[in-house]
Amino acid sequence: MYDVTIVGCGVVGASLAYTLSQYRLRVLVLERENDVAMGTTKANSAIVHAGYDPENGTLMAKLNVRGSEVMEQLCRDLSVGYKRIGSFVLAFDEEQKQHLEHLLKNGVRNGVPGLRILDAKEAHEMEPNLAENVAAALYAPSAAVIDPWGLCIAEAETAVRNGVELKLRSEVTGIEDKGDYVLVHTASGDYETRVIVNCAGGWGGDICAMTGETEWEAQPSRGEYYLLDKSSGSLVSHVIFQCPNRLGKGVLVSPTVHGNLIVGPNAVDVSAPDSRENTLSGMDFVAETSRRSVPSIDFRQSIRNFAGVRANTSESDFIIRPAKNMPRMLHIAGIKSPGLSAAPAIAEYAAELLESMGITFEKKESWDGKREQIRFKQLSDEEKAALIAKDPRYGRVICRCETITEGEIVAAIHSPIPPCSLDGIKRRAGSGMGRCQGGFCGPRVLDILARELGCSPLDIQQDGDGTFILIGTTKGGTLA
Repeated sequence: MYDVTIVGCGVVGASLAYTLSQYRLRVLVLERENDVAMGTTKANSAIVHAGYDPENGTLMAKLNVRGSEVMEQLCRDLSVGYKRIGSFVLAFDEEQKQHLEHLLKNGVRNGVPGLRILDAKEAHEMEPNLAENVAAALYAPSAAVIDPWGLCIAEAETAVRNGVELKLRSEVTGIEDKGDYVLVHTASGDYETRVIVNCAGGWGGDICAMTGETEWEAQPSRGEYYLLDKSSGSLVSHVIFQCPNRLGKGVLVSPTVHGNLIVGPNAVDVSAPDSRENTLSGMDFVAETSRRSVPSIDFRQSIRNFAGVRANTSESDFIIRPAKNMPRMLHIAGIKSPGLSAAPAIAEYAAELLESMGITFEKKESWDGKREQIRFKQLSDEEKAALIAKDPRYGRVICRCETITEGEIVAAIHSPIPPCSLDGIKRRAGSGMGRCQGGFCGPRVLDILARELGCSPLDIQQDGDGTFILIGTTKGGTLA
């Protein structure tokens, strides 16, 4: 019998698992995919929003600002990439300048620090590559960029290290209310739990439907992106937004925590949370719209296109409350933007609700909430030499674009949540994130994975289940 079972291990589920791992609780996390951070968490804008946009009084506003406050220290504790670079919201005419005034007032009410409106001259002095017709900008110095899947993986690994159980490939297929507990049917077996938490992201509507509840429904929306080479990463130094509309915060232009430039997204309603294709019309819209903000973007420097699906619902605010038809289920749903920014605060808030649902919180005498991760290229020459002397695998560079060593890749494979795919290694160690997108290092990473996992290279996948890279040998060859 588990005390709490969390369905879904994106950044929200991982944040809750991390928070609960501090207490004497039996916690289970069920994830449908072969790894964590496989949904919206791995395909988003990677922004920690300041908190001026959500309407005052909403859960979004409260949890966005709180999440932004604690995120920097959390990332420092977990060795996760984070850079506080600030953001602009651009206005191009008088009507939009008035909207900036609304955002400013709303942000002040929400408790966002340092907000101010820049005139055209100030905006162009701080960002010389902005369009000439930018008339004003709302400046939010507390906004930041982050490694979103890095945060999810770090929290999930730390939770597992502190006693939380994680079961991958465990899609929930049914839920039964047994009165004083819940019986959860999954692809990996059945589990009994005192409380179940719906953190299934885009699939949250399916979990909700298992309770017979129809109060809200999922309305997924796809957003498409360009990722540009690091040669374009300094084109802007802040997150550049346009005035938000009913579809979201609009197309942004931003440096990433890894040094690239990200441009996107659009917003297209889709029928399923795994509808993550890129389209010609979508990419054309993103390119054309973004050039209104920064005309000199060179899309010839694009090294990857990708798409993510927002976990929108029929309600405008976050849904964080017990299910009406199943008092032992807590919904954490509709966690669209600023969900990443709010994730640590959502976990805090959910823990309070779980206590009101009968879960007893007793602190562990010993809890290690920190994680250290070696990034070889960030070390001094002396530190590199010492590390290589201790483990020669750190002296063998596998990914030339990102200077990722065999030692880092092996450490990722033997982490508390071992990856089974090339992209799983990419999200942990960074190999394959550079200009060639794994064209050079991919085969070498595959060999290392097969060697360390003790399996055939034929078993290694690119990402999710079914994405096999090799299908056999040619000319009578054999696999070592």
